[in-house]
Amino acid sequence: MNPEIKKVFEARRKIFEGIREFMKSRDFVEVETPILQPIYGGTSARPFETKLNALNMKVYMRISNELYLKRLIVGGYERIFEFSTDFRNEGIDKFHNPEFTQVETMWAYADYKDNMKFAEEMISHVVKKIHGKTKIKIQGKDIDFKAPWKRLSFLEAIKKETKADFSKTKNLAEAKKIAGKLGVNAED
Repeated sequence: MNPEIKKVFEARRKIFEGIREFMKSRDFVEVETPILQPIYGGTSARPFETKLNALNMKVYMRISNELYLKRLIVGGYERIFEFSTDFRNEGIDKFHNPEFTQVETMWAYADYKDNMKFAEEMISHVVKKIHGKTKIKIQGKDIDFKAPWKRLSFLEAIKKETKADFSKTKNLAEAKKIAGKLGVNAED
């Protein structure tokens, strides 16, 4: 067995354990939703299709578990999560694989600010569990994952990086003009 590949498997296992531990400590319930679905949805992607012979029915391998998780929230669960294997019948490159695992959470009565705080606390917890500390070196840079993190609005981040202030634009045409000056194809 390749020692480098083994390190990847061990890191993945520890990440899953850390996330699971964190979620359960916050009263989230782990669930499992269907992989074969009669209607695919939850994101815009092409599905893999197959046939359920027993029912002579076309089914799809899930592209996302989101819609089933939302059903559970509507059904009365307030905090849920799932490690889901999803399938997207699209391109393959070093960042995209047709089969991948993601963790999805749903939290009733929480807003985006609650979720931002939750995400930074979870990531901080997982990094500390794996490395024993929150400050680690990634690609030659020291990064501290200790919560709380600095927060910027989307417009603030654009202004910081480009000096363009989109908050002062009056219409879409003006915004496209500024984007064009930054080398962004605003027609896409």
